Amino acid sequence: MTSALLLVDLQNDFLHPDGAYARGGAVSEAARALPARLAPTVAAARRHGVPVIATCFTLVPDRHGDPMVAEHLRSLRPFLRRGDFAAGSWGHSVVDELQPTDSVVEKVAYSAFLHTRLEWLLRQWDVDHVTVAGIVTNGGVASTVRDAHARGFHVRLLSDGCAAFDPQVHDATLVSLSGVADVVTVNDYTKGLS
Repeated sequence: MTSALLLVDLQNDFLHPDGAYARGGAVSEAARALPARLAPTVAAARRHGVPVIATCFTLVPDRHGDPMVAEHLRSLRPFLRRGDFAAGSWGHSVVDELQPTDSVVEKVAYSAFLHTRLEWLLRQWDVDHVTVAGIVTNGGVASTVRDAHARGFHVRLLSDGCAAFDPQVHDATLVSLSGVADVVTVNDYTKGLS
């Protein structure tokens, strides 16, 4: 068994007080708590040779430099503007507490597998087990977990290593994903590494 730890969208523009979401008032305290909770787990994974892969939500600029934002996201987050989640920017980067990662995969959709090199990378590293943490539980995390399962990966989901804007939605999503993933706590996963 070869495993990888996948960190979904734990980026400055989502989580940092100076990021795009904080500027727009879309703050989730549960999400902001994740870097501190996950940092010891990420460090333990590194010590045990488990690759740490970050997926980073990316807003690709159009030919005029403005971000191409999907209509559903634009209606939810009208504050998104030029430079937010731009590849290579500070806001696009994984939060400092979880650095460094072994690889970063830019993503433009909910699933980290759609239109990305993630599956290719996992296959190159002979990974067959993927452990997932990140945000948003009912968005990017759920889509990535389901896609990983559909692609034949054994999936583990860190129940308290994920967050949503609504705790009830978070809990309901964990229940729904339990059919395609082993749902465990951060502590249990970390203990299992040693």
